[in-house]
Amino acid sequence: MNPLLRIFGIGFVLFGLACSCLADDERPNIILIMVDDMGWSDIGCYGSEIRTPNIDRLASEGMLFTQFYNNAKCTTTRASLLTGLYPRNGGRGQQELIQKNMLTLGEAMRHAGYATGMSGKWHNGRNEGSRPFDRGFDEAYGLWDGCCNFFNPKIRDPEFKGGKVRPFGHNDRYLEFDDFPDDYYTTDAFTDHAIETVKRHAASGKPFFHYLPYTAPHYPLHAKPQDIAKYKGMYSQGWDALRQSRLARQKELGLIDDRWLVIERDDRARPWNEDKQIDQPWQELRMEVYAAMIDSVDQNIGRLLKTLDEVGVSDNTLVLFLADNGGCAETPGGNDPKQVPGPKEFYSHVGPGWATASNTPFRRYKQYCHEGGIATPLLARWPKAIAAGSRTNQVGHIIDFLPTFLELSDTTYPKSHPEFFEETIPLEGKSLLPIFQGNERTPHEYLYWHWATNRAVRKGDWKLAWDKHEKTWELYDLSIDRTEAHDLASQHPDLVDSLVDKWNAWAKMTDVIVKPSDK
Repeated sequence: MNPLLRIFGIGFVLFGLACSCLADDERPNIILIMVDDMGWSDIGCYGSEIRTPNIDRLASEGMLFTQFYNNAKCTTTRASLLTGLYPRNGGRGQQELIQKNMLTLGEAMRHAGYATGMSGKWHNGRNEGSRPFDRGFDEAYGLWDGCCNFFNPKIRDPEFKGGKVRPFGHNDRYLEFDDFPDDYYTTDAFTDHAIETVKRHAASGKPFFHYLPYTAPHYPLHAKPQDIAKYKGMYSQGWDALRQSRLARQKELGLIDDRWLVIERDDRARPWNEDKQIDQPWQELRMEVYAAMIDSVDQNIGRLLKTLDEVGVSDNTLVLFLADNGGCAETPGGNDPKQVPGPKEFYSHVGPGWATASNTPFRRYKQYCHEGGIATPLLARWPKAIAAGSRTNQVGHIIDFLPTFLELSDTTYPKSHPEFFEETIPLEGKSLLPIFQGNERTPHEYLYWHWATNRAVRKGDWKLAWDKHEKTWELYDLSIDRTEAHDLASQHPDLVDSLVDKWNAWAKMTDVIVKPSDK
């Protein structure tokens, strides 16, 4: 090990600890909330009919972003969000995505003198050494894998999902079947843990950082009967009508430019009048349960906001809310009405029809690099610093969180990891603080995406995207065509070539493997 790196690492640890002695009361607490597989239009302030008054409160008392991006997929989004870096290893694996030459949000904030906590879905390593407790979180509880039964996470997946038992833990202990009581529900339990941890950390006198990644509304569709009942009959007109009603609401809210051409539905989805023949009550119930899952998240966010008020830290706490990717069109197990949405005994999903409504007004879904896959709502509430009811069209990306939090905590990014003494990869994100303060930020020159051969690059308002079904590069001017309805690639061949070269260079740097058939 290079002794200079060791010395630098130790120095950074001391510097981080020194930061805790700087006016802690002036450095904000931070809570980062992320939901799973939720579309751009699935909350009220982005056009939804689902009851989300507490999430909408974050918008009315804070800032709403119209152009914020994730990585289109669970694991890669989490890796970028936690490290301020684009995914390495070509986005492959779970434990391989966060290495010892990367600093996590937990590690960065801990060494800035913050108390750190995590409640929810990790999905970046299940084994010792790669769990959240091993990577900077003082207190960690939740699912170390991707998705699980909401009523008892130790119930095996059905055979069509491999029959797995998902690893669930608390700090360094793996939880067993008996650790989950009869009235258990993950969304509630994650919030219970977050509230308990926030109360303890607030009482410690340190500023705190808490990461709260919910599993909802990711499949399996599990919700409490009283929440499902709120939405009974609301979706009888189907997903095509729902997409149109949400679109109308988005226009009222000023989220949609009249110049954008919005297609009736994504072409991976079938017309409602055809698919409802499968079993219309079952089709409606899928969306009713999905809505109930988001409703439950909103109720729990309300509990958390109330806690911040009770412990007297609300004014100087930055609360962020976003989704890890767009609405999900995956259909594990197929379209089987015997898989009843709601109860813990079954395993169901919303499918591409309802997902096309979730992603209104955009095309495509989770996994894709068109806007329906990578565009996320982002809400930021910080009463002490962010103007209530503000909105920004500035472009941001999840790689921006770590540099933002470092700036807020008055800490610099180290050249070596303070615990592993590995030389760190330089940060690729940019601080969002100027935007929070109502100023113009120098934008990213380029942004990049890749998942499962889908890919994209954005420069300014130009976006080049590759779809695994079409297998060709498409060019869009997002300033007048955010819905990606007009492919301009044939009109700007030189720009296409330039952006392809940029994407290829980025892909080489991040170890993306592109097969000859996909070039």
